[in-house]
Amino acid sequence: MTAAAPPPSPGALQHAVELTKSIIPPIHPGGRPFVLGAIGATLAVRRLSRRAGVGSAVLTAWLAWFFREPKRVTPQRPGIAVAPADGTVSHVIEAAPPAELGLGDEPMLRVSVFLSVFDVHVQRAPAAGQVVRAVHQPGQFLSADLDAASEVNERNSLHLRTDDGHDLAVVQIAGLVARRIICQVADGDKVAAGATYGLIRFGSRVDLYVPAGSRVLVEPGQRTIGGETVLAELTAGR
Repeated sequence: MTAAAPPPSPGALQHAVELTKSIIPPIHPGGRPFVLGAIGATLAVRRLSRRAGVGSAVLTAWLAWFFREPKRVTPQRPGIAVAPADGTVSHVIEAAPPAELGLGDEPMLRVSVFLSVFDVHVQRAPAAGQVVRAVHQPGQFLSADLDAASEVNERNSLHLRTDDGHDLAVVQIAGLVARRIICQVADGDKVAAGATYGLIRFGSRVDLYVPAGSRVLVEPGQRTIGGETVLAELTAGR
């Protein structure tokens, strides 16, 4: 008689768990109610129709994928700002920072990243530092790829002072479909470069303002990876 195989060791089980986590990213807390609701709906629908249950299960899987929060490896060298979001660079222009942050009217360099419904939708701190001010501003819901969206759409703005002494502004902007902005930091909070600080549900945009004279390293049309792609080398300034 063949002897039964020994049970897997605790170390092997832990390795399997870690391997699974590395392949399947966790769900951001802001998306969990949607996913749990979809799971419940799928179980209910499946009792009525197996075909409809399959469609509901596909939708549930898409929601879990949409609200994913993958691990990122953030460059740690000083004097840089990394992408606050996954997406496509839509604009690189000079513009005054959001008035509600009190940073004045002098133009800064603004890099805008547009997020489609296929992109990771969590936002990440562009540099290590302290949140000086966090302000939510009600507004419209124009398509987020329009330049005017930076000024008139509903948004949540952060003034971040980096550990190197640079003043940055990072703005979560709601879009045509996105109607809910989640920001998990407040005035005085410390943030690490690349750390998740918020979420925008569905299509949207994130603007990063860096000091004038900084060297922007991306071009419109380029893809960014939140927390990893270096958008700019910062210079002395505001």
